[in-house]
Amino acid sequence: MKKRIVIIGGGFGGINMLKSLGNNSDFQITIVDKNNYHFFPPLIYQVATSFIQASNITYPFRKYIVNYSNVSFHMGKLLYVKSEQNLVETDTGILEYDYLVLALGTETNFFGLENVKRCALPMKNIEEALYLRNHLLLTLEEAARNKHRNHVATLQNIVIAGGGPTGVELAGMLAEMGRFIAEKEYPEIKLSLSHIYLIDALPSLLSPMSKVAQQTAYDELNKLGVKIILNVAVKDYVDNKVILADGKTIDTETLIWTSGVIGREVLGLPEQSIGKGRRILVDAHNKVINTKNIFAIGDICLQMSDPNFEKGHPQLAQVAIQQGKNLAKNLINIAKSRQLQAFRYNDKGSMAIISKYNAVVDLPKFSFKGFFAWLTWLFIHVLPLVSFRSKIRLAIDWFVLFVTNNPSIRLILYPKRDVNKK
Repeated sequence: MKKRIVIIGGGFGGINMLKSLGNNSDFQITIVDKNNYHFFPPLIYQVATSFIQASNITYPFRKYIVNYSNVSFHMGKLLYVKSEQNLVETDTGILEYDYLVLALGTETNFFGLENVKRCALPMKNIEEALYLRNHLLLTLEEAARNKHRNHVATLQNIVIAGGGPTGVELAGMLAEMGRFIAEKEYPEIKLSLSHIYLIDALPSLLSPMSKVAQQTAYDELNKLGVKIILNVAVKDYVDNKVILADGKTIDTETLIWTSGVIGREVLGLPEQSIGKGRRILVDAHNKVINTKNIFAIGDICLQMSDPNFEKGHPQLAQVAIQQGKNLAKNLINIAKSRQLQAFRYNDKGSMAIISKYNAVVDLPKFSFKGFFAWLTWLFIHVLPLVSFRSKIRLAIDWFVLFVTNNPSIRLILYPKRDVNKK
């Protein structure tokens, strides 16, 4: 009989497992996700800033799996794992499994700051990116109408909390939007009152990356007019004031939170299986500690058996991709009664785009920056897209946008529902 594999989460890890096991007659696979589409998180900030369409980085699961005879899709949110019965409960039904793979990824970590959680703007999924896009455009329109100097400054200030790749890329994109678009299309706005703040509690931007990358990011964003504040954390957000740990405040209606992530909660696992940052502890083969047939891959797992990453792997797309492929091989090895292969991460480097024609790339043995790094960033971020059509469409859109500096999708769209209509 075919072994039933249930994969919770259709991100990089889940989709690469599916690709590796698709049409394998030994397995029947069900992929579970609360959305009906796979999306590409590294480019989500470009959706939030009206640079690209959400459709450029999304692809429907059902369209993707149509060529796999052994794969089905279940749209639902994981509620509980019943490991003794080999069942998972979702908000839309109960599924049986022989092997369960947890690939849920992470969610925004607000570090216990309740006002920030309630009022700040995270950017972890498509819905949040579209909400942020609407907020930015609506705020610009309000600033264009408003004549009160102090209120205009509050409307136009943007604070980004988190100096990692997402925060740096977002700050650069917003700064260039102000230079190329706001000056032309919002003549009513006094741009001298507009400021973009990038805040991080660490002493440098892009802290996991090389000194070259850190200094380049600082220098280039500084040239773009971004006000960089380091060694200071955001402490609170009250009455449209960002309160910093040193007591200083910044007036703004836009606090964008990219400051950290935490593993998504999975109820039903043994307490001893959960580690730092709510990541799930796994062995060298990605099997969850204290379980017999449950696995975890990607950002949600914490694996400390890799000799080169004894404190765990970085939460990057490449880790999830490689773990998904390795686990697929190991499930085949189990079916064939062969020896399992321990996961070893092949670090291919990291990168961040700072501004138009300028990026930083860290490879295992050297780093580089500038125009060639920017081209490398573009190429690497097109390759992982699921469909060939998405790759071509994004490449063409990028070419036009980088030449014209004028994206035409700055549309304020928000769905309305008539509650009386059935």
